[in-house]
Amino acid sequence: MMLMSCKDVTRLVSQGQDRKLGFGETIALRLHLAICASCENVERQMAFLREAVRQLGAGQNGPGR
Repeated sequence: MMLMSCKDVTRLVSQGQDRKLGFGETIALRLHLAICASCENVERQMAFLREAVRQLGAGQNGPGR
């Protein structure tokens, strides 16, 4: 089994935000993230940004809007 490239991992992390990854994709992703601190950081940043945008959108639908 060959490790995924960082470029492929970044793409898969992004896709994983929008869909359920398959078993093989999840295993390959977790294996790469276990040894690549840069990609692990990218995953955390994407999760942070997604949550920030979600909260921003929720705030626009609050009282007085």
